Amino acid sequence: MDERISTVMQARICFPLFVANVALLLLVGAEALGRQEQAPPLRLVCEPAPAEPEAGIKCPMGQSASGGKFTPGGPTDPRALTQLQEAILQQRETIISQKEVIKELTAKLSGCEGGPAGGASGGQGAVRPARRKGLAHPPIKDTMGDPPGASTDHLARSLLALSQRMEILEQQQENVSVRPVNVAGLQALLSEHVEQLGARLLARVQAHLTGQLRAHNETVLQRAVFEAQLAELARKVSELERAGVPGLNPPGEFKLSLPLRTNYMCGRFEETLPELYAVTMCMWLRAAPGAAGLGTPFSYAVPGQANELVLIEWGNHPMEFLVNDKVAQLPLSVNDGGWHHVCVTWTTRDGVWEAFQDGVRRGVGEGLAPWHPIKPGGVLILGQEQDTVGGRFDATQAFVGELAYFNLWDRVLAPAEMASMWNCSGNPSGNILSWTGETVQVVGGAAMRPLEPCPERVYS
Repeated sequence: MDERISTVMQARICFPLFVANVALLLLVGAEALGRQEQAPPLRLVCEPAPAEPEAGIKCPMGQSASGGKFTPGGPTDPRALTQLQEAILQQRETIISQKEVIKELTAKLSGCEGGPAGGASGGQGAVRPARRKGLAHPPIKDTMGDPPGASTDHLARSLLALSQRMEILEQQQENVSVRPVNVAGLQALLSEHVEQLGARLLARVQAHLTGQLRAHNETVLQRAVFEAQLAELARKVSELERAGVPGLNPPGEFKLSLPLRTNYMCGRFEETLPELYAVTMCMWLRAAPGAAGLGTPFSYAVPGQANELVLIEWGNHPMEFLVNDKVAQLPLSVNDGGWHHVCVTWTTRDGVWEAFQDGVRRGVGEGLAPWHPIKPGGVLILGQEQDTVGGRFDATQAFVGELAYFNLWDRVLAPAEMASMWNCSGNPSGNILSWTGETVQVVGGAAMRPLEPCPERVYS
């Protein structure tokens, strides 16, 4: 550190001396030229100077000092000639000495720039200034061979920058001397700091994700609690209906209300189906006004076949009747917001089917899953389409509206029987499934409500 300070002090002392010498040199040359201009015009003859061979200066013959031509042998002034030769020699020596000074000063500055020679690169407390970020500086220009006046400004700027950098190095050296740290220690410290920052960032990301997951779990939990409360309330209402509480309609005079298109609201028959070779299903239904498609009024799923028996109208497609995942399109239209009575029959013999709307047959066909019996042991759901037995509902295929008097028989009913249900002249119950409060269970917030009288439904 002392050597660096000494170098800087030498630089600060030598630079003013150098500038003063250059100024003195210019002053002496100007004075000599002034005396020459004031003297009367002389015709000079140059002779070899009695100096060292490398320092001798010879003037071209036949040319005057002022640039005019002359002839040898003219009048001469030995005194003036000697004085001019001495001044020129002195200038030469001054320039040579200043070049040596500049060369030495440049070498010292370069040494100060690179630090002490032979210093340890990895020892305790050894820190190379050139490797410190932010201390890099372009190398100082070597002025050897260049005119000193052309590099004076650059040298002054370099000295100023160097002095500032030396002050920074002194401060850093003081800090290092207080707490010596080697390069390996600095790398380990930096690596530890980066790991700490990474751990903090990872902790924040995990906290953010945990917060989102917690919020999602809370939402799911709240929804599950809400659905459980709705199911419990619906169960209590069903118990009241079954008990015949005064003010409620008689058994069977109720409707299943599905007000929202969800994947959890539905009705479920507690009883299952036996193996069937013929079937008739009848119901009253009213679709919600403006609903896009009727949805799925009912679906029956068995293990291995989710579409064993389905009535569905999805989007703008026609209503479809599925048996064992085979499809028949029904020419029915019930999306006007009013009550409609719908019956569908099917028999395994040739797969013949019929479709009735409001007591009138609207369609008939055959080849729908012929000779395939309806499998037993499944689950019949009202208002949802099943992708697995009793579950995996799709909200886009849900029924939105009201259902009533869903009955199922193991035979094909006569057209007159189906017409009597519509015109209120008869109300037979299904021998396989019948519409009573004991057989239908509401799930997911669906509700049982009083049913409008039959004439009101007919003329709705």
